[in-house]
Amino acid sequence: MSDTYRTVAASATAEFVVQGSEFLGHVRPVDSVSAAEAFVETVREEYADATHNVPAYRVRAGDDGEFLREYSSDDGEPSGSAGKPALNVLTQQEIENCAVVVTRYYGGTNLGVGGLVRAYSRAVKDALDRAGVVEERPHERLEITVDYDDSGTVRSILESEGHEFDADYEATVTFDVRVPLAESEALRDRLRSATSGRADLE
Repeated sequence: MSDTYRTVAASATAEFVVQGSEFLGHVRPVDSVSAAEAFVETVREEYADATHNVPAYRVRAGDDGEFLREYSSDDGEPSGSAGKPALNVLTQQEIENCAVVVTRYYGGTNLGVGGLVRAYSRAVKDALDRAGVVEERPHERLEITVDYDDSGTVRSILESEGHEFDADYEATVTFDVRVPLAESEALRDRLRSATSGRADLE
C-alpha cells in the first residue's frame, strides 16, 4: 500500500430527482471499519422512512492499514444495481477511508437496472464532487502520558513538528496525537530522549 491515498476532505450530501425518485448521496471520511459502519447506521436511522439506504465503503484496515476492506449492499434493490455501482465509483477514483450511503425515495416509476446503476453511480460522484477529494497519508493515534514537569517539553515538540493533538490536564498530562505512520517511530524516539524515558507512549 502506498504512503499516500485519496479520500474525501469533508462530509457532504448531494441530491437529485430521476423520474420522480429522489436520490441523496451522503459521503463521509472515516478512519476505520467501525466508523464506516457507524456512519451507515446513522444515515439509516435519519432516513428510516426512505425506500432504500444503500451503503458502500473502502477502508484501510489491519494494524498498519496494510489491506483494504470493501463493502457494499443493494439494500433491497435488484442484485448488482445499487451497492456495486456505488462502490465502483470509489474504486475507479481510488478513494479510500470513505463511506457512502445513497438514500432513495421511490417515486412510482421503475428505473430498470441500467437506470438504477446510473442513478446510484451519479449520487456517489455528485457527493464526492461536493465533498472534495484530497491526498492523505496513513495516520495513527499516539497517546503520550507525562508528569507536569515534562508536559511543556512534549507540547513544544508536538507544536514544532506540526502534529494535531489534544491535551488533557489531570493528575498527569495526556496528549492524544495524530501522527503520520511514516513519522511515528522518529517522534517516539524524540519524546523518549527529551523526557529521559519518562514519557509513557501507547
